[in-house]
Amino acid sequence: MAHITIEYIIMIPVLILQIFLFPLWASWLMNIWVDSRRTLALQEAASHIGSSIQQVYFVLNPATVAAQTLTQKLNVPPFIENYKYAGNATLKSILDPELVSNKVLEITLKLEDVGTIAKATVILGSNVAWRESTFVSSARASCIIAEKLANGTICLSFGG
Repeated sequence: MAHITIEYIIMIPVLILQIFLFPLWASWLMNIWVDSRRTLALQEAASHIGSSIQQVYFVLNPATVAAQTLTQKLNVPPFIENYKYAGNATLKSILDPELVSNKVLEITLKLEDVGTIAKATVILGSNVAWRESTFVSSARASCIIAEKLANGTICLSFGG
């Protein structure tokens, strides 16, 4: 009889601890999984936007292409798990003297209400300019606007 009582004294606290710890542990693990999934989806959207900008630039860059304006619709989801996201881009010059004079466009997307951030970088030529603009995923006509000027400069921006 004494052995059963000792077993109950040992096992009851362990069982109570498991009742509280298992749901907390499962919740913590699910939160990590959901955050990782959101980050991956946002990173994929940033990479897609960067790739689209680079493609538009390469279409307009050849000297045989006349001055014109090109609009490219972005095929990215308007929401990631029911959260809209917004972004902007910053153009930076590469300061390495051994490289050809190029510029890097850094695209930053942020998932609103959650705060998840994803970045993508795109290498462009020296004849590119960036107009300050904001990308909003929930806008109906989210796009990239590229304008090739007569001097060969390509001005890029978000539209929508």
